[in-house]
Amino acid sequence: MTDNKPVALVTGASSGIGEATANKLADAGFKVYGTSRRGAKAGQGVFQMLPLDVTDDASVEALVAELMRREGRIDLLVNNAGFGIAPASALESSIDQAKALFDTNFLGIVRLVRAVVPHMRRRRRGQIINISSILGVVPMPYVALYAASKHAVEGYSEALDHELRTDGIRVSVIEPAYTKTQFEANNAQPDAKLEEFEPLRQKLAGVLSQAMETADGPDVAAEVVLQAVRAKRPKLRYTAGKTAAQLQFLRRFAPVSVLDSGIRKNLQLETKTPERVVFDGRQL
Repeated sequence: MTDNKPVALVTGASSGIGEATANKLADAGFKVYGTSRRGAKAGQGVFQMLPLDVTDDASVEALVAELMRREGRIDLLVNNAGFGIAPASALESSIDQAKALFDTNFLGIVRLVRAVVPHMRRRRRGQIINISSILGVVPMPYVALYAASKHAVEGYSEALDHELRTDGIRVSVIEPAYTKTQFEANNAQPDAKLEEFEPLRQKLAGVLSQAMETADGPDVAAEVVLQAVRAKRPKLRYTAGKTAAQLQFLRRFAPVSVLDSGIRKNLQLETKTPERVVFDGRQL
């Protein structure tokens, strides 16, 4: 180990929230290692980049072994790597695409936790921060699989925090809303498109484009990560940005009908009352 700086590992750090987080942690005094599938990139200065495929067990094990060889410890793990699918009907993604999404967004976190936590437990200290989304709390239509992957992150993180507290390790999730990064530009296209949903996809693309005009920059979420890192008693959940905070508030305190109608209005979706089926004298 070359110095006494705390060591942070940030996945998906080549751009966006991951890169902003790695920069802020480096400025705060951490020795930061970022990862991406491509590894180091030209001009990288304040933190080191290493190659990592979070969907590959061997890649994860090799990375953690290399960090332990270099530094002897990992004090902070920030799980940020992930991808989304462009807004579309839940019927327009194949099972293979759904598996790929969960393999990165959820099982990628599980792999990193399994590889890193044994080293944290030996030192009886450490912190894990998982970048989730407000969609892990307030699911939106037409991003059903992405929302489901983030719900999995939320549930896993909460259970894991209970398990690891006795070992001196805390787990937090960060829940941003729309963020101005390359994330949306890099969204995978649904791989089982249905022609009947084409007009809807086009309309949703317009709604998303409008939302991105007023979206937060990645530094907003990165600053919240730093807040969690500096907290004497880290909270389980942190929202990042005004929109995420408003949606979290509505989820907790507003009647279900208010949130439901707000979501449909925001996405410019029609509200239709389906015909009720009568069975045995009762409406179903």
